[in-house]
Amino acid sequence: MNTIDPGEVRTLVVRAPNWLGDSVMALPALKALRAGVPQGQITLVGPWAGLFADQGVADRVVAYPRSFARRLSLTRALRSVRADTALILPNSLESALAAWSWGAARRVGFATDGRARLLTHSLPHPAPRRHQVDEYIELLKAFELDASENTPRWILGAGPEDAEVSRLFRDLGAGPSDRLVGLHLGAAFGTSKLWPVERWASLGSELGRRGFVPVLLGSGADLGVAADVLRHAPMPVASLVARDRPALLPCLLSRLEVLVAGDTGVAQLAAAVGAGVVVLFGPTDPRLTAPRGARVIVLAKDVKCAPCFLPVCPIDHPCMRGIGVGEVAAAVVVLSGTRA
Repeated sequence: MNTIDPGEVRTLVVRAPNWLGDSVMALPALKALRAGVPQGQITLVGPWAGLFADQGVADRVVAYPRSFARRLSLTRALRSVRADTALILPNSLESALAAWSWGAARRVGFATDGRARLLTHSLPHPAPRRHQVDEYIELLKAFELDASENTPRWILGAGPEDAEVSRLFRDLGAGPSDRLVGLHLGAAFGTSKLWPVERWASLGSELGRRGFVPVLLGSGADLGVAADVLRHAPMPVASLVARDRPALLPCLLSRLEVLVAGDTGVAQLAAAVGAGVVVLFGPTDPRLTAPRGARVIVLAKDVKCAPCFLPVCPIDHPCMRGIGVGEVAAAVVVLSGTRA
């Protein structure tokens, strides 16, 4: 593969990952790319791109729309940019087709999903698979670049989000000295990543008895689960489910002493902002997507069927049901004493 001289890159479009967690895991590669082409104008395009506006990785961030009509409009806008290079982080055929339609003369990505012909600079997908952070860094070889660090770190800025997050916690009756522990209930992948409702309920009560203030977190899709948790909890548990929004997440997560979550993008972001994170792994592989950071504890059970990568468990969910409330609470206690 012929490499690209970073000094020749003038206008670069980066197709960012589709998922929040993958986007966070791309941060080390994006920061190294920004440092490696300081003279280039970088446009970051992706569903979560707006969240990265203050991370110093691009000159412009552009949301990637869901509808086909809006994607056509975006294509026309990006063609007018006249990008000389496109870096494609997702492995899908669709993302390579999009980059080709944007008119970039050089297109960099992994040769996956039958898309090698759409790429001018294709790299073989690592085999065996590596951690997602490292795979994104691997793509920088096309530019003869490497990353100085492989742990995502989020830059927290001061803004109106601080006051809004403070109001949310005040509404719950939580004060600045309270030891907040977030319990993130959802997972976009499927139900196989979900911990049983009764475990969340018991964990919330157990943490309350230990002097923590547990707070349920999740999107509007998790309201039903949250209602079940609150109904089963032996002690009252506060809830911010469906009350936050993406722009608030970095600030909100930074206020937590610890977050407990499944293998989700919120767990990745929490680790990146410096919160303690207890991650419950079941159908997916922590070697590929566990959050990186000094304050991360991964809990996973050695069962024969895991990792299966199935969105719905066809049996009795032994990987997630094997994780007990006591060991999760103990992990929270360990991390609560390590806050910097």
